[in-house]
Amino acid sequence: MTVHIKDVTNENSAEILKLQIHEKQRSFIETTEQCLEDAIACKYYRPVGLYMRDTLVGFAMYGFFPGEGENGRVWLDRFFIDAKHQGQGLGTLLLEALIERLIKEYDCPEVYLSIVEENQAASHLYKKFGFAFNGEADFNNEKVMVKKI
Repeated sequence: MTVHIKDVTNENSAEILKLQIHEKQRSFIETTEQCLEDAIACKYYRPVGLYMRDTLVGFAMYGFFPGEGENGRVWLDRFFIDAKHQGQGLGTLLLEALIERLIKEYDCPEVYLSIVEENQAASHLYKKFGFAFNGEADFNNEKVMVKKI
């Protein structure tokens, strides 16, 4: 399967805003509208659309935050597959593509993310890719996970 990651632009932002979080996941992640507002407020965020072939199936937001840690941190801050496209293995395919993109783009030794502790499905997926809890919590009291590259 061919996956693509495309920056959010004027051409695809309306489609990005139509993505829906599954009802069971609404307490775990922000809507795309909130994410795009956060990206406007913080210059470090890079919002992207996640595509399977030419179909938009998900959303992610990542960035390098220079003021964190000794040398800054690369964060995969938001990641979700649209509710109508879940259950097809797309999360695994697209997370792999995102990690590869982050490594290539930032040449980073680690990738960080944070999750709501009760989000067992996300925890399982991230652990499958080598992320592990590091004992930290972010400013929202979400548990921080890190993947060593």
